[in-house]
This record gives sequence, C-alpha cells and structure tokens, in this order.
Amino acid sequence: MKESDYETIRWRRDGRVLTLIMNRPDSYNAVNARMHTELATVFRDAEADPDSDVIVLTGDGKAFCAGGDVSWMQDAIDRPESFEQTCVEAKQIIYAMLDCEKPLIARINGHAMGLGCTLALFCDVTFMSRGAKIGDPHVLMGMVAGDGGAIIWPALLGPQRAKEFLMTGDALTADQAADMGLINHAVDPEQLDDRVYGFANRLAGGALQSIRWTKVSVNIYLKQIAHSVMDTSIAYEALTNRSADHQEAVNAFREKRKPVFIGR
Repeated sequence: MKESDYETIRWRRDGRVLTLIMNRPDSYNAVNARMHTELATVFRDAEADPDSDVIVLTGDGKAFCAGGDVSWMQDAIDRPESFEQTCVEAKQIIYAMLDCEKPLIARINGHAMGLGCTLALFCDVTFMSRGAKIGDPHVLMGMVAGDGGAIIWPALLGPQRAKEFLMTGDALTADQAADMGLINHAVDPEQLDDRVYGFANRLAGGALQSIRWTKVSVNIYLKQIAHSVMDTSIAYEALTNRSADHQEAVNAFREKRKPVFIGR
C-alpha cells in the first residue's frame, strides 16, 4: 500500500522521523476490520519508506488504542470464517514489527488496551503518559490473549508475573508498568513529546547501521519466541471467538453490565 492508501493510520513527517498515528479518535482508536488490515501492512511500508529512519507509533485524541472494536467483534462472532483472515493479519502485524529494522518508538498518549497494548509493547522503546493505563483484557472479553500478549508479556516480565496479568486482564498505570519493566518510561503528559521526539531524533542522528543491526540482533530472541508461540495462541483465540463466554462479554459491554461467564 502507498501512504495515501491508508484511511485509519495517518503518516506525519518531521525530518527523518516518521510518526504513524492511529486515527479513529471518536472510538478511542479501537481497531476495526479496516484498521487491522492496515496495521498488517503499515510497518512493512514504513520500513520501506526512503524518507525516514525512525518510526514513532501513537494514537490520535485521548487514547493510544482501546483494543478491538466491539462491533467488529460481533461481526466475527456472526461470521466466524472471517476470523481466519484476522488470524493471518495478526501474525503479519507481529512479524512485521519484529522484522522492521528501523527503531520503533511507542508514544503511549492514553490508554493502551488489548491489541493496543500489544502494539505498544512490541515497539523497541516505550514512553507512556502518566494518567494512561495499559493492559491486555482479552480474558475479560472471553478470549485468549492470542494476538501477541502471550509472547511479549513473558519476555518482558517473566512467565509468572505475565500470567497474573494476562489471566486477570488487570490494567497498570504508567508508573506501575515502568516500575516492573513492562514499559521503558513513565512521563508527565506535558513532557511526552519532548521525551519521545528527543529520543527519536537522537537515534535518527546516530550511527544508523549500528543502531538498526543492534535491534535486529536483539529481535532474534523475540522472533524465536514468536515463532514458537504465535500459531498456537492465535489458534486458541480463534476457538474462543466461537465461545458463549465471548458472546456474553460482547453483550455485557454493549449493555454496560458485568458479564456472567459459564466457562465455555
């Protein structure tokens, strides 16, 4: 895809720094089918962009990304065969982020939940605004954390702590996330841009081959984990897409009530 083909992700340039902005602010940048398809290609397209050396990922408005759009979830329940394409795209997103040699910096300007959390954590360096929360509440929607959470949380926190948060869906504040090593930096909102773009420009002015290939070397470890885990976790997520508990969670979200799960 060309830059002009993107509808839900804006491209903004400042020197050699390219900012990708998830652009559905009225829905807190919740991911619908169109955005998911665009996320599956945008990192490869940004990697191939000749006019940038560093990429910043952020969200428009008050949120970074609220996770999956509930209407899109209902469509996947009604047409479970459509989730097969979602599974393919989910793997494309993760592998494209890991394959991208340009540094990826997360500017977490607001809540980063579900897939939004995964997108943030797969970036190379993360800056999160105080007042925002981050978490992977797949289980609260009756689904397996299959789109990358089962890869990146254990890699960052270790298996025991990762399972605690993935099995509960509990969210963390910026300071909590920084203290336990889930993100790099918790910053005051008014300092977010200075910190993010100061760091981005520092990398853009550095020894780019050394920086890129250092990232490539470190990411070999994450790629090995991803290739071991991703197919299984996304397959389990596809199974839970068909579950009664997932439908109940979607219904409860729409009705603004607590879901009543039955375990199937």
